[in-house]
Amino acid sequence: MIFQNRAGYSFLRQPESGQVEVTTEELFFDLIYVFLVTQISHGLLHHLGGMGFLQTLVLWFAAWLGWQYTGWITNWFDPRSASLRCVLFASMALALLCGAAAPEAFGARGLSFALCYTVMQTGRSAFVVCRLPRNHALLPNYQRILVWNLISSTFWIIGAFYSSNLRLVFWSMAVLCEYVSPMLGFWLPFLGRSRTSDWTISGSHLVERCQLFVMVALGETIMASGLSMARAEQWTAPVLLGFCVSFLCTVAMWWLYFGTSIRQAEHAIKHSSDPGRLGAYFHYIHAILIAGIIVTAVGMDILLENPLEAVSGPALSVMIAGPILYLSGSCIYGWIVTSRWSVWHLVGLGGFVILFFAGAALSPLILCSIGTLMLLAVAWCVERGKRRDA
Repeated sequence: MIFQNRAGYSFLRQPESGQVEVTTEELFFDLIYVFLVTQISHGLLHHLGGMGFLQTLVLWFAAWLGWQYTGWITNWFDPRSASLRCVLFASMALALLCGAAAPEAFGARGLSFALCYTVMQTGRSAFVVCRLPRNHALLPNYQRILVWNLISSTFWIIGAFYSSNLRLVFWSMAVLCEYVSPMLGFWLPFLGRSRTSDWTISGSHLVERCQLFVMVALGETIMASGLSMARAEQWTAPVLLGFCVSFLCTVAMWWLYFGTSIRQAEHAIKHSSDPGRLGAYFHYIHAILIAGIIVTAVGMDILLENPLEAVSGPALSVMIAGPILYLSGSCIYGWIVTSRWSVWHLVGLGGFVILFFAGAALSPLILCSIGTLMLLAVAWCVERGKRRDA
């Protein structure tokens, strides 16, 4: 059943009738995440350490949830409809405020962050519940999602009234509610469980949306390199070498991700026995991938600030953790798409583990140079293997 709005557009998309294209409304929405990713990255840079990493992780998972749930809505519903366009614009404004509050989310602006985030999440789901026809198959699914959003919101709001340590506990529980509930089919007493096999999705739209967000995240590594060079008092040889290394690192991450073609990913979803479940896996995997990009961008900042000074402790951990997260996500992504594990990704992961233990004796320039060469080598070996198999 298709619900027509007054503007003449179909509120509900029909993936089976043809390829669903990414609209300018969705691209416009992604602009907010350029700012949000930058804020999260800078927050980690200024709060290096175990607690800072955990706080950044919670904020990133929340940011990704906001984008992910919007991505699902625009996969099913037409963002060109006037009402959904207004919801997207409202979500943009709230996400922008979340980004502005993020650096002090575990400080003075905790309540502001929590309120903006929960209104965005619950408001989006409430809109769909009110808008869908009573007999539509997706209505029970979004009723369950709305209830889980409200449960999560309770932890967000309560946590905002506590100190940073307890806030981290409450907000971690809030994030878990929204990440674990889909794995359980959003099960609730009396409302039952959703089944991913009942979800009709457009694989091409979902894959393209994820690829575009990876581009947004890679823009953060470009900004980290460019802004560090702009702030540098002198472009000395070590600084210029550090810039080259950081730029090549971005190229390596782009190569690793986009070496898996969009057609392969679309084919995997289209021919899956459960496209909805595979689509959900795509979003979980990209949360890891993009977290790797964000952490790597922080490592680039550290490199370009002091390319020749020895690093240890949190700074060393960040410089190694970024590529490890990215390679892990890339490896799992390749397996989801091709049903095969990449031995080169696993070799690269082993190399970074070794590099971590040797890193304390190396300068950031040498450490990052070795890491970037390993990423480029993995990307080259993976592409060479694909050409050989073709």
